Amino acid sequence: MLAPSPRSPEGLLAVLRAVGEPTRLRIVMLLLASELTVKDLTTILGQSQPRISRHLKLLAEAGVVHRHPEGAWVYYRLADEAGTLRLVQALAESLDMADPELAHDRERLAAVKRAHAEAAARYFAEHAAEWDEIRSLHVAEDAVEAAMLKVIGNRPFQSFLDLGTGTGRILVLFHPLYERAVGIDASADMLAIARANLDRAGVTNAQVRLGDIFHLALPRESFDVVAIHQVLHFLDEPGRAIAEAARALRPGGRLLVVDFAPHELEFLRDKHAHRRLGFTHAAVRQWMEAAGLTVERIDDLPPRRKGGGTLTVTLWLARDPRIVVTAGESRIA
Repeated sequence: MLAPSPRSPEGLLAVLRAVGEPTRLRIVMLLLASELTVKDLTTILGQSQPRISRHLKLLAEAGVVHRHPEGAWVYYRLADEAGTLRLVQALAESLDMADPELAHDRERLAAVKRAHAEAAARYFAEHAAEWDEIRSLHVAEDAVEAAMLKVIGNRPFQSFLDLGTGTGRILVLFHPLYERAVGIDASADMLAIARANLDRAGVTNAQVRLGDIFHLALPRESFDVVAIHQVLHFLDEPGRAIAEAARALRPGGRLLVVDFAPHELEFLRDKHAHRRLGFTHAAVRQWMEAAGLTVERIDDLPPRRKGGGTLTVTLWLARDPRIVVTAGESRIA
């Protein structure tokens, strides 16, 4: 059963009733700062798991929070709906955040985040050599990122989707441009790193979720920009991923794909699970056009050094050719 809209009197009262209890109010204030699990909240609030779960259930039924399973865990975050979020922010502005109980909650939240960051750092340290080895084969990451920013431009947009978000770096990179963002990845370990990196960078308007790049559990036509950065070479069916990304684009939205040009480095397939050894301009263009997109530009970034054993990075930018005419209506540009 869907919760009533927070804009309606019924929905407003449901939200106020759900939040109008001391522990639930504390939970909402914590979720305003970060997505959290039941375990996180029991650690911060010092209450039992059944009690915290009950509070979260009531908040979810009122549409105040959303739950997102991630492997053996379930993450809770504030609802994305603008009306609910504005109401919660208004409540936060009305509270005395210096209240000892709320201040203690924030201290405990900071401790939980530190623990998450330390765990993510340990995992990354164990696997860092894999990323370092691949990075050494192509143009420097800062050059790739500069090219991505140049292709997208400096005009702000509302919503951003990063498919195969990994460490969350691209969410941080585009943070100055978007109002809200979602990162999707199939690895819970990588998402732990992403959350730590977003916290460290002070990015509070981006969420990361466990998900399947081929079956996005997201509304259709809901993002202005979608990025697929160094992901396609891990996939057996890259065209399917591009088609799914295209379905997430709003009319006029843009898809940015960044990946390797064709190469012959077989060890990347053997040691690093690469399924494809790069992509031609024509192959990615064909997938984009089959998904109904118009390719606007293709840029090649030369390898770090001349000769064998190097990789070219290619950027493909495509656009959904529809333009919005009136609310709920679109046409081909």
